[in-house]
Amino acid sequence: MNGNEIRERFLTFFQRHDHTMIASSGLVPQNDPTLLFTNAGMNQFKGVFLGEEQAPCRRAVSVQKCVRAGGKHNDLENVGRTARHHTFFEMLGNFSFGDYFKEEAISLAWDFVTQVLQLPVERLLVTVYATDEEAYRVWRDRIGLPEEKVVRIDGSDNFWSMGPVGPCGPCSEIFYDHGSHLPGGPPGSPEADGDRFVEIWNLVFMQFDRREDGTLAELPSPCIDTGAGLERLAAILQGKSNNYDTDLFQPLIQQAARLAGVDASQSDHLVSLRVIADHVRAMAFLIADGVLPSNEGRGYVLRRIMRRAMRHGRLLGMEEPFLAQLVPLLLETMGAFFVELTAQIKTISLVIENEEKRFATTLGSGLKIVEEAVARLPAGGGLDGLTLFTLYDTYGFPVDLTGDIVRDRGIRLDMEGFESHMAEQRQRARAAWSGSGDEKVAAVFHQLRDKVGGSEFLGFQNLQAQAVVQAIVVAGASVPRLGPGEEGMVICNQTPFYAESGGQLGDTGLIHWSLGGPLSSQGMGGLFRVQDTRKPVADLIAHLGRVEKGELRVGESVSLEVEAARRQAVRLHHSATHLLHHALREQVGSHVKQAGSQVGPTRLRFDFTHYQALTPELLAQVEAQCNEIIRANHLQETTVMTPAAAVEAGAVALFGEKYGEEVRVVRIGPSMELCGGLHVNRAGDIGLMRIVSEGAVAAGVRRIEAVCGQTAWESYRQESALLRELGGMLKSRPDQLVQGVEKLLERVRTLEQALEKAKAAASGSLVTDLLAQRQWVGEIALLAARVVGIETKDLRQLVDQLRDKSGSAVIVLAVTEADKVSLIAAVTEDLHRRLKAGELIGFVAPLVGGKGGGRPDMAMGGGSRPEQVTEALAAVTHWIKEKLA
Repeated sequence: MNGNEIRERFLTFFQRHDHTMIASSGLVPQNDPTLLFTNAGMNQFKGVFLGEEQAPCRRAVSVQKCVRAGGKHNDLENVGRTARHHTFFEMLGNFSFGDYFKEEAISLAWDFVTQVLQLPVERLLVTVYATDEEAYRVWRDRIGLPEEKVVRIDGSDNFWSMGPVGPCGPCSEIFYDHGSHLPGGPPGSPEADGDRFVEIWNLVFMQFDRREDGTLAELPSPCIDTGAGLERLAAILQGKSNNYDTDLFQPLIQQAARLAGVDASQSDHLVSLRVIADHVRAMAFLIADGVLPSNEGRGYVLRRIMRRAMRHGRLLGMEEPFLAQLVPLLLETMGAFFVELTAQIKTISLVIENEEKRFATTLGSGLKIVEEAVARLPAGGGLDGLTLFTLYDTYGFPVDLTGDIVRDRGIRLDMEGFESHMAEQRQRARAAWSGSGDEKVAAVFHQLRDKVGGSEFLGFQNLQAQAVVQAIVVAGASVPRLGPGEEGMVICNQTPFYAESGGQLGDTGLIHWSLGGPLSSQGMGGLFRVQDTRKPVADLIAHLGRVEKGELRVGESVSLEVEAARRQAVRLHHSATHLLHHALREQVGSHVKQAGSQVGPTRLRFDFTHYQALTPELLAQVEAQCNEIIRANHLQETTVMTPAAAVEAGAVALFGEKYGEEVRVVRIGPSMELCGGLHVNRAGDIGLMRIVSEGAVAAGVRRIEAVCGQTAWESYRQESALLRELGGMLKSRPDQLVQGVEKLLERVRTLEQALEKAKAAASGSLVTDLLAQRQWVGEIALLAARVVGIETKDLRQLVDQLRDKSGSAVIVLAVTEADKVSLIAAVTEDLHRRLKAGELIGFVAPLVGGKGGGRPDMAMGGGSRPEQVTEALAAVTHWIKEKLA
């Protein structure tokens, strides 16, 4: 039975038993910063188990894609070396949310294993938690297993907890006995870690709530969470004891062997072939779920996986990129069920290929550094921390990759030294910030927040508000007042001013207060001009600016007024970023994720994950889709909901962000995102969006800059005026400019060709004239001359012509232009033992106030004293005589 059939039979079996099939969640957990990657089937139901979300159904079944690499759950270093460790694997699971419990969960699992998969009962045994009498009785009395086949296990292996407090419960596991030909003993025995007995299914009975004092209280609605590894089941059903020998891996292993030209059955190659097969699965699924290689977070884990696979390819003799060639085969075996592979096949292949090419430039150099460092080690020595850090920082070698390279040689790594160098690097990166005194400033704002509370934001509905000044901060210190002309930060109890956040720039405007009369009449009001608004710490909004009139005191009642026109310009650019994000995901691919943004009144900047430049045609499609949504004039709708409900509704969230209990979901036509910023009322308010540039800002990150509304219209107006001006210069209508420029370029090319012919003729004449100026220094022919009527860039060609016609000679030429001198020297090969061009130019250049150098046959230099050229050239004769003496 192949892997696809096992997966299908599992889903069919539980659907027949009234389970709802739930699609696998992505490998990047949403709204769960505690997890680097999805690593179990229950991850997507965590909120349900914690009582924070409504269950999607009473009974569920899923096939969850999982990754364990990086963080607490990291199997990377064991992959390829053991029979069952993988970075990517599939978890088959069935779940009950307050419906059935132990007896039915055990019965369903047993029926599937023995009736559907038809595993021999005599090869199976189970474990229960030591004190779980209910589960023990179900196995013994309901299923009919003899007592010696039900093993009681104490400790954490058979008791599952979500955390130090919260839902938890005992486990029951089903094991398969591969036979006595393999080492190992049954679970609970000292030899339990061997390969003979393999856990194939874990049933978790979530029945308790662990309190802070450690006591266990019964949950009102106990749940079931089970997990069975597809790869392990496939090995058993295909008569294998090693997961890598199954149809889930063998096609990839055999293809990798063919690409490398090696025999897949040879033990010397097995580890590398298995690593490659495992890692190409992980990288393909991670890329399909939007993870791109980078130097931090999930992207860095992906990069480690990819580079580890590349290094094992090098061990097999593959010097050129090869991993992308395995992707079509992976699609054949897994694409039918995991449709995201099919949808992202082009992206997956290109990202892998680009990363391979990038790392290939440093892989060879890094491996050489490792080998040289190992060769210098004394017996029993280890790689020092500086070498590990250099490999990481300069050659892109993750430290675990270096460890993988030297593992089999018994060489230890100085991890303490490595971490010390990493800490120093982080300290250097923080030096500018900490040295500026910002830490002390932050402490002041934390103290203020604790003292006066936060600032309530009123700006979603209002541009004006009344408030009370709670604090004034100048140069990092709290002060009681600000006088005329003084600058500082003003903090109020409430404000309509938006503080810079999420890429949206802060508001500007005015703060008024009374100076003993009406605020605005007869000049009796005080005025503070707000030049920026920021949030120095959470919940505290600071207005940065300058007092223009009067004296502002803490406790003053004030009127706040946001600059309306600027606010509106910022709003429309912010809304446009949402449309741009949506269009990029539609036109470029769903792997596109926001990687940063800045939204101001005159333009927007949007950074996004992508592996190559966008073509002009693709950019035009993105821009066109944005403007199509703008013209449709969709109403902007904002809804407050839980993060889980938002994501379920289809809202785009920023992966890795930690959201609160409630989030604002902004919808503009087909675009729907989690966002706390300010937006237009209708899409049509944006008016027009125009992309003005697209380029790279980092590996795997692109940047688009665009303008909207009046700014976009103005940019078109300016270009139209420019086109009319160019048309006048070329005597062409704007719609005929291309043809006019083409004609002009053709004329330029014709003139350049004519000029080159004239220069060639003049050069021949110049060569003849210069050769006539040769002198003899003993038996050495010397040509030292100032050249007129030639550009510096043509000196080398002229020297080559002179040398070809001179036979044996020393040549020094000088060209002057304003206060600049360009020099070139040449010495024919027969004279190199006595005279060298590099030394000659090193003598002449200082005489004209400069320097130079080069090879024995040719050298160049320059200076800044043209008036000394004649004397410098005359001195060459003396230099040659000294050298020949």
